[in-house]
Amino acid sequence: MRGDQVLWVPGSDHAGIATQAVVEKQLWKERGVRRHQLSREAFLGEVWKWKEEKGGEICEQLRALGASLDWDRECFTMDAGSSAAVTEAFVRLHKAGLLYRSRQLVNWSCALRSAISDIEVESRPLPGRTELRVPGCPSPVTFGLLVSVAYPVDGEPDAEVVVGTTRPETLPGDVAVAVHPEDARYTHLHGRRLRHPLTGQLLPLITDPAVEPHVGTGALKVTPAHSPVDAELGARHGLSPVGVIAEDGTMTPVCGDWLQGLHRFVARDKIVSALRERGLFRGLRSHAMVLPLCSRSGDVVEYLLKSQWFVRCREMGDRAAQAVESGALELSPAFHQKNWRLWFSHLGDWCVSRQLWWGHRIPAYLVVQEPVKSDTEDCWVVGRTEAEAREVAAALTGRPGAELTLERDPDVLDTWFSSALFPFSALGWPQQTPDLTQFYPLSLLETGSDLLLFWVGRMVMLGTQLTGQLPFSKVLLHSMVRDGQGRKMSKSLGNVLDPRDIIRGVELPALQEKLRDGNLDPTELAIAAAAQRKDFPHGIPECGTDALRFALCSHGALAGDLHLSVSEVLSARHFCNKVWNALRFILGALGEEFVAQPLDELSPSSPMDAWILSRLARTAQECERGFHSRELPLAAHALYHFWLHSLCDVYLEAVKPGLSHCPRAPGPRQVLFCCADAGLRLLAPFMPFLAEELWQRLPSGPGGSRAPSVSVAFYPSADSLERWHRPELERRFSQVQEAVHALRAQRALYQLTKARPRVLLQSSELEQQGVFEAFLEPLGTLSHCGAVGLLPPGAAAPSGWAQAPLSSTVQVYMELQGLVDPQAHLPLLAARRHKLQKQLDGLAARTPSEGEAETQRQQRLSSLQLELSKLDRAASHLQQLMDQPPNPVEA
Repeated sequence: MRGDQVLWVPGSDHAGIATQAVVEKQLWKERGVRRHQLSREAFLGEVWKWKEEKGGEICEQLRALGASLDWDRECFTMDAGSSAAVTEAFVRLHKAGLLYRSRQLVNWSCALRSAISDIEVESRPLPGRTELRVPGCPSPVTFGLLVSVAYPVDGEPDAEVVVGTTRPETLPGDVAVAVHPEDARYTHLHGRRLRHPLTGQLLPLITDPAVEPHVGTGALKVTPAHSPVDAELGARHGLSPVGVIAEDGTMTPVCGDWLQGLHRFVARDKIVSALRERGLFRGLRSHAMVLPLCSRSGDVVEYLLKSQWFVRCREMGDRAAQAVESGALELSPAFHQKNWRLWFSHLGDWCVSRQLWWGHRIPAYLVVQEPVKSDTEDCWVVGRTEAEAREVAAALTGRPGAELTLERDPDVLDTWFSSALFPFSALGWPQQTPDLTQFYPLSLLETGSDLLLFWVGRMVMLGTQLTGQLPFSKVLLHSMVRDGQGRKMSKSLGNVLDPRDIIRGVELPALQEKLRDGNLDPTELAIAAAAQRKDFPHGIPECGTDALRFALCSHGALAGDLHLSVSEVLSARHFCNKVWNALRFILGALGEEFVAQPLDELSPSSPMDAWILSRLARTAQECERGFHSRELPLAAHALYHFWLHSLCDVYLEAVKPGLSHCPRAPGPRQVLFCCADAGLRLLAPFMPFLAEELWQRLPSGPGGSRAPSVSVAFYPSADSLERWHRPELERRFSQVQEAVHALRAQRALYQLTKARPRVLLQSSELEQQGVFEAFLEPLGTLSHCGAVGLLPPGAAAPSGWAQAPLSSTVQVYMELQGLVDPQAHLPLLAARRHKLQKQLDGLAARTPSEGEAETQRQQRLSSLQLELSKLDRAASHLQQLMDQPPNPVEA
């Protein structure tokens, strides 16, 4: 609408772990088949089938939301082009020494049999003893317990070191006990050895300043194979890790026959029982802890030593951090910069291997029976194709490539790897395509704040490394959309809102059917179905696309998480109806023969015309400011107030009487057209469908020319309407609006539902009197009163008229004589006063509290006292009507 060339590429990632988990669950549910019962190719066929049926939902939702993407360029991270980019990136990073294979601790999901990324680890705080069901475990498992275990000191029968642990199942993997070097309780044991409580093997007692002496007993069991903290500690002291938990979550042969093959949490109970039998159990108590859970499977995350591919992140991370520090990359809202700096200052290497079948297979090959450097280190080569890898292997081993046996890595890459390439792979990289030349780097990335580090950070790292440029210069981060109660949307909670359901409306049975078609287990299904029946007992009413868009845009990025409720979208739908009805009235007022004047020739013919045009100019300013600062709520709120409060509630009501006269005055009609035309163009980015429908119904502009669609019509700029902006006029009219509100309150107080009382305004300041004089007619119209006049300064107040102070210098008088029956109305006022006095007395008798509650109490007290004073004043006026004859006043 501003004439700029814009490209918005639609795309979706293959969501490796999530998609594979869904398809595996579906296969078991429908056919009773596990993944490993199928060949890799057959399983991938099932995944592609599911993708064709269900994988397009996100793009369908975007279409329904009216997103103006270039659908001809739609791409998917498993497409041929993206796959080629992934392979090229892997090879280039490997050649640059930024991608290597190593045996390190990784987040491991035993249920998925795969490493998982940090973003897929959900840290669940437990207050203490808590029972949870764990996939693959026959019975519920108790977490949040601290077990105290004694490690006897070798050579001293009565000496021992007590260690507390929440993970007794890892005891077989203990290789040492660590204490702080300055902990006086253990200084006499430095250099001594302890007996393992299960095996009796000798373990060293080591000292390390990282041990916290004030936590527990101050002694720490060291299990390098199953704890990131212990792995670092063990590396510092040259301790060899002992893996005791296998990929499937069972105990390994290292643990002995009595534990081998048992589920880790079944083994936990058996180990505690063994400690009791040996007299080395020292207690059990509830203990607050944080439990790492796999967000995809619900399984408790294990830390396992695995040979995987890792990306070196330090150098690339430093560049990403510096980009924000220097201002080359702008994060909005700016408070996200702190998290950005913190994350990159503690960034470790990125494990990109995933033990899945769905995803980009790693382009690395094991050269069978060709160790390098030592007899224990495997020989791995990387290549875009097997032929290229064979050439690399031949050069590395000094043997002909045809004689070598290569086995491709069965693992796939982390989904975030391919997603991190999206800004340039979607434009054709590694080929230098016209799209890449014209549109890369991008200008703006808009995404959820929860993806700042895991996606945005990695896009910046890989984009800078592989293209030499930042992939974008600005990042706009929106808040997480939660349900109306502030809960994260989850299928298992039954609170996920599909935008299409809000747009089109859906009945409760259809919502429940969606749940049943999903992959929830019976327990989750029952919980989700009950939640749906509670939240949407009558289903979801049809709200429309424009209402949903406007409700979402009305929330600010700075306002924390967005709590979206259907009732809020319904309110936006009512706003849509208001705009529709306003346009219907305007079209009727314009008539069929209306011819629009050029904007530069339009001149307001009355103060009301000048006021609404000033409000239009101010709205254009606010919209421009909102878009430039990327604070959409500024623009949304400005448009809401213009259409609802300025145009509908004030201007249309004020000019209705004049428009009903024949012949119609031309001034208001031209102003109405201008407000409708510019107002719809301003509204179009937020409500494209409503704006298009109504804009097409407007008469053609000057000369009969117009754009084919509002979406490509000129968007009103602040400069184009600046000549109409009159802040002083708006300030003066705000005083008129205060008078209107005061008069409406007086009408309500005296229950003047149909009568049109005369009104007088009196000001002690001549300038202020001039303000009201310019708006006498609209003042009477808007306040639903009769003739409005001015009472000269110092003139006596008319008797038989109600008086209300508008300010210290302005009084408002309303005619009551003959319009109100004092004898009938006084008892009503007395009854209302009694009710309010009772509320006031009750509130005043309460014991004062503190903070916000006391502030609210005081505000309510002030409000009640003000209402009582108004009632007393009204009763006084009515009493005067009864006691004395009226004093006629001309108005």
